[in-house]
Order: sequence, then C-alpha cells, then structure tokens
Amino acid sequence: MFTVQQIAAAIDAVAEGDLSLEIARAAEPQDAGVTDLAMAMSPKYAEQLSAGSAQVALVWEGADWQAMGLKAAIFAPRPRLAMGGVTQMLDPGQGFEDFGAGIHPSAVVHPEAQIGADVTIGPMAVVARGAQIGAGSVIGPQCYIGADAIIGEQAMLREAVSIGARATIGDRFRAQPGARVAGDGFSYVTPEVSGVENARKTLGDQGDSKAQSWLRIHSLGAVEIGDDVELGMNVTIDNGTIRNTVIGAGSKLDNLVHVGHNTRVGRDCLLCGQTGISGSVEIGNNVVLGGQTGVADNLFIGDGAIAGGGTKILSNVPAGRVMMGYPAVKMETHTEMYKAQRRLGRLMRDIDALKKAVFK
Repeated sequence: MFTVQQIAAAIDAVAEGDLSLEIARAAEPQDAGVTDLAMAMSPKYAEQLSAGSAQVALVWEGADWQAMGLKAAIFAPRPRLAMGGVTQMLDPGQGFEDFGAGIHPSAVVHPEAQIGADVTIGPMAVVARGAQIGAGSVIGPQCYIGADAIIGEQAMLREAVSIGARATIGDRFRAQPGARVAGDGFSYVTPEVSGVENARKTLGDQGDSKAQSWLRIHSLGAVEIGDDVELGMNVTIDNGTIRNTVIGAGSKLDNLVHVGHNTRVGRDCLLCGQTGISGSVEIGNNVVLGGQTGVADNLFIGDGAIAGGGTKILSNVPAGRVMMGYPAVKMETHTEMYKAQRRLGRLMRDIDALKKAVFK
C-alpha cells in the first residue's frame, strides 16, 4: 500500500485532497474500488468514474476532481509518462521470490560459471560453462544461459528464456517468456547458382536453374545487446554469420519480433509485434517499425525513420522518413494511392458510361 503523497512524489507530480489515503493497485475508472487509483487521464475516461467506487484518480491537468466525487487527485501533465511511474511502483512482480533467494536446488550451474552478488536462479534453470551473470539479476525457471554468455547487472529473465553461447548483454536487460537469443542464422547456399539467385537478378525469371540441395553456412558470430534492452515473448535474434548481430542500448522488441543474422539495430528503437528483419540490415537510432513490418535483407534504415503497421520495406529508407505500404513508399504517397484506389470503382463506372455515350 502507498499513500497518495508517496505516489505523487515518486512520479514527480502534483496532488490535491486527502494525501494520506492509501492505494493498493491501479484500475480503470469503471472497475476501481475504494483503495484503487483510477486511471482517468482524460475527460472520456473520467465519464466512467461514476460506475466505480474510486476515491482517488490520476487525472489530467486542470481537471475538476472534486466535481467528479473524488477525495484526492494526482495530476499528470503527460499521462502515459505518469502511467509508467505508477505501474512500476504498483507492480506486484512475478512471485519468483517464492522459490527463495539464491540458486534453487534444482538449477544446474556449471562450476566455471561466474555468478554475481544477490543473483536469483530459479528452478530447473541451466547456466553453462564460463557464463557470467551480473549482480542483482534474476534468472527465472527453466531458463538457459549458454557457454561464455555474459549478462550484465539487474537483468530480469522471465521463465523459459534462452541465451545462446557467447552472447553479450548489458545491464538491466529484460526478457519475457520464450525469448530466444543467439540461435543460428538462416544461411544456406547451393553448389551452383539457384533459381532464387536468378530471380533476384531478373526480378522475375529464374532461368534454367536445376533443383539442388541447400548447404548450411554456420554462424561464427554471436549477439551483442546493449543496456536497458527489453525483449517481448517469443522474440528471436539470430547469431551473426561472421560479425555479431547487434541490438543497441535502450531498444525495445515486442512479441514475435525476429532479427536476422548480421543485422545491427541502433539505440532506442521500437520494433513492434511480428516485425521481421532479414539478414545484414543496418537500422539507425530511434527507428520505429510498426507491427508486421517486414524488411528485406542488406538494406539501410536511417535514424528516426518510422514504418506504419504492415509496411514491407524493399529499398533503403533515408533518415526521418515515414513509410507505409507494400512496397513501402512515403506515407503521404501511400495515402494518395489508397484514395485513388478507393475511387477506381466510380472511375470504371464513369468510363463505362462514357463508352456507351460515344458508341451511341
């Protein structure tokens, strides 16, 4: 339980009313009880307060909280930023502490692994030879840390996360269940030029190529991940073929994101759900790729570029460009194309009418 005063101080916000009221959890306005903090950060959410029993709410600047029937209010100039602080403060955690501090008896830790101070390793986790885990980290149940992998301080690995051999990860790393780091890249070659190679050159015709078996190219590189990176559920990051695959500091990868071999992602990027990045892509800093974005191999995406959901990037993207569509074009160009496409039915009807008039 936290008082209104404590919560306001923690998120550097102004509060009014009875600041001694205690808060147990956050809730949507219509679901909030008497010990809940109602998240009513705009007028449209505040309309639902009467359906709940909240005494305290997180509201927008200038809100008339007393008219809403509240006993106290916390004012949020930037609501989503305030939500970040509130949710961090009220997060009940995953209950890993129920297994006890330190290394669980069922975990397997190689004697040559280096475990920092105050590290928790959960049930049935495996830490391989030469692995290093920084101080204060939590390795959840059934996780695997490969040989010579390095994980920095204050990491949080949820259940069933795997980190492959020789991966290097910075401080405050977070990985959700099922994240997979440092699997082998998808690299194969045929003894002779294949139909795929010919089609790529001709953009259509695969020529007289014959059927061949695929030969494996092994991954000699590893994965490097900077500080403050977060991976969603079932994220997959491939090892590099020769050089390392890199995820820059502060970047966040949503569920089911795939990063191919040799790709380098810059700092503070957002890669949203189901985004797929092919091999050897260079992505700048502060890039945002919306859900289900696809990026072809060996491309460059400049700093600050944004791709809308479902975008398929088949050519280089300059810095700051906003892209959309398949193939990707400037968002304003895509919007004009979409409008024109919507008018095609009417245009065809007009053409039919004109043809009939001409024939008559």
